[in-house]
Amino acid sequence: MNAFSRRGACPALSAPMQTGDGLLVRLNPISGGLSPKLLIGLAESALRHGNGIMEVTARGSLQIRGLTSESAVLLAAEVDALGVAVRTGVPVETGPLAGIDPEEIADPRPLAERIRVAVEEAGLTQRLGPKVSVVVDGGGQLTMHAVTADVRLNAVRRDVGIQWQVSVAGDSKNAKRLATVDEDAARDITVAALRMVAEKGRDAHARDLSERQLASLAGWLCLTGLREAPPSVLPDISPTRGEIELSSPLSLISNAERAEHTSAVARTAQPAGLPISPLVGEMSGRTEGGAVERNRRPIGLFNLNADHALGIGLPFGSMPADKIISLAKSALTLGTTEIRLAPGRALLFLGQPSAANHPLQDAATALGFVTSPTDPRTRIAACPGTPACASGRIATRDIAETIAAENADILDFTLHISGCAKGCAHPGPAALTIVGGENGAGLVVNTTAKALPAGYRPGYDAARGFSRVAAMIRSARYQGETAAACLTRLGPAAIAEAYRQAPTKKRK
Repeated sequence: MNAFSRRGACPALSAPMQTGDGLLVRLNPISGGLSPKLLIGLAESALRHGNGIMEVTARGSLQIRGLTSESAVLLAAEVDALGVAVRTGVPVETGPLAGIDPEEIADPRPLAERIRVAVEEAGLTQRLGPKVSVVVDGGGQLTMHAVTADVRLNAVRRDVGIQWQVSVAGDSKNAKRLATVDEDAARDITVAALRMVAEKGRDAHARDLSERQLASLAGWLCLTGLREAPPSVLPDISPTRGEIELSSPLSLISNAERAEHTSAVARTAQPAGLPISPLVGEMSGRTEGGAVERNRRPIGLFNLNADHALGIGLPFGSMPADKIISLAKSALTLGTTEIRLAPGRALLFLGQPSAANHPLQDAATALGFVTSPTDPRTRIAACPGTPACASGRIATRDIAETIAAENADILDFTLHISGCAKGCAHPGPAALTIVGGENGAGLVVNTTAKALPAGYRPGYDAARGFSRVAAMIRSARYQGETAAACLTRLGPAAIAEAYRQAPTKKRK
């Protein structure tokens, strides 16, 4: 416990990470959920050994902050004593309602477990980097579509029954599709793709696979009859770059089969290269990114096979442990039997009678949790910022709370507030981004936090600058026009000017 994981790695119980407010650990219960008593126990440990701040990340992991080298050891011992088994190895993630959602296409858990076993048996666990991940999405009310992964498998219905669409490097919108196959083949393709990633080193991801490696994988699938060949992949393979690497799955077939593969690729190929979508939003040591909201938020009521689930969000993914304890105690009193961590920075409460949902929501609202999917805080992505993050230059969540309270009427777009240019909380483009830097709080329009800001103002006064932009939207937008559309019409120059020219509040 004396050698802490390097920044950017995954801060497991056995390898906490140094951040601006001490050490941070992240854990994923193997069972997928916790009883209210177990969550209370974890939160009490966070109070004893950390700074009392707990987080649910964009990918649905639990984080405990503010630990020391000594208290991190004590926390790990208490987690073990509580009987909370946490997942290790390559993350193979399923949706928060997996197996209990009547709207899901297939229960993803059996396939996910088969992949975990196959990855371990192939000896890939130690060869792959800590951020390499697999998503197995059975569909339903709360999908994993917005979560990025190196390999993703989405359940689809076909005439032959349920099959799995296998893609690499991205979320469900931008990942490159490889195959639509049965469960056995989906497992084999996943392991083959991960083997290719492992051969590139522990810093590699599926986005780093070359054109000819994907061509090799696609060709192997054709030869073994495992795939239906989508036009989105094979026509893009360049025959001039389609040599077969010995490290690819094609090294397992005969020379004659390789020759036939080369011929098949050449017959279907065109000159264009195969573009690989970048893996957006790698997890940082502070907040997991990579989840861009495009689907139903995990907040509100969800009908299940037997009963229902109630989703309650943590504002910006963070909440004091004492408030989590209070909410869990209310849930226990009201009959909740399980609390699941949900991608999208939320908790799902299961087992309570339907009459208990409104009292539980009321208790959560009183404590400051997010209980409505229309809460303006759900439109703002904010990393921990200062002082929690060593890289942060602005107090992101203070700014976010002020903006949400003052400008709920115009927040129909995504606002990203980033402590630095890394953009951990929302790696993709946002309509507006306030980003901390050497010159203060910069404003970036319609791109990512990494872009050069169009204007700056003092970090402590960023909310005032945003309010000036909000006032301009209110006065300029047409009847029936959304704020997002108005921003597009106004253009970056006018938006940045309004942000810069807002009167600066004198610092006390």
